[in-house]
Amino acid sequence: MPVEDEQVLGMLDIAGLQSAVGDGSIDTVILAFPDLYGRLLGKRLDASFFLTEVAGGTHVCDYLFTVDMDMEPVAGYEFANWDRGYGDVHLAPDLTTIRRLAWLDRTALVICDAELQADHRPVAVAPRSILRRQLERLGAKGFQAMAGSELEYYQFRVSYIDAAKSGYRDLPEAGWYIEDYHLLQAARTEDLNGAFRRNLAASGVPIESTKGEFGRGQHELNVRYAPVMEMADRHAVLKQAIKEISDRLGCSATFMAKPDATQAGSSSHLHVSLWSEENGELVNAFPGESNLAGIACSDEFRWFLGGWMRYAPELMVCYAPTVNSYKRFQAGSWAPTAPAWSPDNRTAGFRIVGTGPSLRIECRIPGADVNPYLAYAAVVASGLAGIEQRIEPPPAYLGDVYSAQEEAVLPSSLEEAIRNFERSALARSAFGADVVTHYAHFFSTEAAAYQRAVTDWERTRYFERI
Repeated sequence: MPVEDEQVLGMLDIAGLQSAVGDGSIDTVILAFPDLYGRLLGKRLDASFFLTEVAGGTHVCDYLFTVDMDMEPVAGYEFANWDRGYGDVHLAPDLTTIRRLAWLDRTALVICDAELQADHRPVAVAPRSILRRQLERLGAKGFQAMAGSELEYYQFRVSYIDAAKSGYRDLPEAGWYIEDYHLLQAARTEDLNGAFRRNLAASGVPIESTKGEFGRGQHELNVRYAPVMEMADRHAVLKQAIKEISDRLGCSATFMAKPDATQAGSSSHLHVSLWSEENGELVNAFPGESNLAGIACSDEFRWFLGGWMRYAPELMVCYAPTVNSYKRFQAGSWAPTAPAWSPDNRTAGFRIVGTGPSLRIECRIPGADVNPYLAYAAVVASGLAGIEQRIEPPPAYLGDVYSAQEEAVLPSSLEEAIRNFERSALARSAFGADVVTHYAHFFSTEAAAYQRAVTDWERTRYFERI
């Protein structure tokens, strides 16, 4: 079966929450929702007040879907603006997401969907709404998507506040040599990574493993696979946990895609498969009788891969959402430079792993800065288009994709990716024209902020010598 038969540790239903509030083991409920960056925003409520007054929902200001990284409202959005008075949206708690947060005292978390106040229709531009719409379209075809996120991050032996005071320069890395699979070096950060594993596993985020990565102080944490919406929620909770636990331990972690020009970037590899019902059971729809470069696969596998690959350049903003994202795509860096596919080949943008029931597609394009809701929505939309249009993938590339001159390359900047997104017929048909316009403005605002900034690189290069 693709999901755990037993109750996931840390997850609660409403009766379980009522019981925990009654015995005093929970007295605070956090209502959270992902913003355009994928950050969890929301409110902390008294748990008894939540149960008696707010279990059906609460309100937040609609400007939260139009702010920048500094929480400043940005002009130019149709959804919310000063002329409209920045009213409210309704937060509808998804009661299937109630979980204890093991790293916070007597606290539970509930993830919410954003709805319009007037008629409780989904807020079309909300990341969770975008993903849910794609999953509904996929479900109408008889499929359920399963996924697993692999997240990488760099750790530093300095608090977030001290890192900010230093301008994020000369931070003491948690490791001093490359530690990929290195048990001795990884043991030196077990106080951090062990705390991540234990607290996440007790908070409804089942963990597979952590390991040292190909950078000084870089680690990877892998989450047990789950239905896509649940995986996106786990992904968001994971990032929140790592930041909050690090903060409490006087340390810091970053999910920047490329925090240091001299080191490997941080990825968020996405493992995805489709499942369908046969004789009352969910089975992986990817294995089959076709032979594709030695892979025994189904038509749906080929077409899903073909669509995912074809539309990756058009939906690149969903996988690489910041200006920093594109500095990760370098030859020989473990990050892909081309949307090629290959069996078990880490130089390819699409790596095929597993056999039979475990057969899946690993997309190595996204960085750790990705918004998981948008990324998985893009995966489902493009893969579904592949099935509907019966898009065959190109031939597998067997060898070093970095040296493949004939392969197409990924967009090289956020500006290029925005242009692709704005012109994409698939994006408009799958997400809606209003959503494309909203996010094109969002990503353009991010790109413009970077263009205005004066960087350390410029000062070092030009201050004296120009």
